[in-house]
Amino acid sequence: MTAPVPVFDGHNDIVLKISGAGSLREDLWLRGEGAGHLDLPRMRASGFAGGLFAVWVPSPETGDLAALERLMESPPYDLALPELIDHRSAQPVAIEMLGNLLWMERASQGHFRWCRNVAEIGTAMAEGVIAGVLHFEGAEAIGPDLDALHVFHAMGLRSLGPVWSRPTIFGHGVPFRFPSTGDTGPGLTDTGKALVRECNALKIMLDLSHLNEAGFWEVARLSDAPLVASHSNAQAVCASSRNLTDRQLAAIGESGGIAGLNLATCFLRPDGRESPDMTLDPVKRHIEHMLELAGEDHVGIGSDFDGATVPKGIGGVEGLPLLVHTMRDMDLGDALIRKIAHGNWLRVLERTWAA
Repeated sequence: MTAPVPVFDGHNDIVLKISGAGSLREDLWLRGEGAGHLDLPRMRASGFAGGLFAVWVPSPETGDLAALERLMESPPYDLALPELIDHRSAQPVAIEMLGNLLWMERASQGHFRWCRNVAEIGTAMAEGVIAGVLHFEGAEAIGPDLDALHVFHAMGLRSLGPVWSRPTIFGHGVPFRFPSTGDTGPGLTDTGKALVRECNALKIMLDLSHLNEAGFWEVARLSDAPLVASHSNAQAVCASSRNLTDRQLAAIGESGGIAGLNLATCFLRPDGRESPDMTLDPVKRHIEHMLELAGEDHVGIGSDFDGATVPKGIGGVEGLPLLVHTMRDMDLGDALIRKIAHGNWLRVLERTWAA
């Protein structure tokens, strides 16, 4: 039996699920109960070699999630964003999630390891150990003095999105809106510009997924690192506010960065619906367009597993071999498939984190 192509995934949300599972977290992580998209046994079996694992602080008031999902089933839609969360409220939640991160490593009995540089990722992959990298999806846990950024970096933080879609003291995200571009309001605040400079100094990767278009271009002007959108697709294929314009994709390629293909159906489907009942033809169209605009060294995978509805054919992490097979159907060739599956991510992380 041929071994699966190793996949390094630019974004998933399993940490949030584990943090909310309480006494059931062992079932979720270790025993593969199939309650989500990811668990350790399926990750090991499917070729999931590593990835960026998000810490995301939920809003205190989530509202009627079922009602929101029904709205996203019938575009057009424009979902109201939650209010800003103060760092004093966000930090305890983030710290609790970091405790779960450490538990994931301990409980894995050597099959999962947190990594802080590309050498550690490479060693883990060579040993057949899944490599995890700590990412903050939204900088709510960091105060205006940025001191907490240094604390979290010392704890292993290597990737940071200044915003999840709701606003922060650093900038503005895009709403969940279809059809829409990402040109939805003001960009970075002065504090956000200081955050960009400090992340550059600490070699923390800046993730531009969820940041609006004005913020994207301000980061492009300020940052000396490759531009990264860890889980965003092509606006030309699906006119969601979360997807990237041709100009943004080109800029990512020109900077030496990467855009990670998001498997969320509402960012894949040309009609913007959240329904999982779809073929993988839109996946092919996004990959083709992203390769054309950004270039073959600048496209990867950012699944959004455990944070989104994905195509029924993919299902969860067990569908990664099907995603690889889909790329083979596109006649991309093994060398390019391996770049998209993991090589491009490792190259961008090496360049971003290099001293």
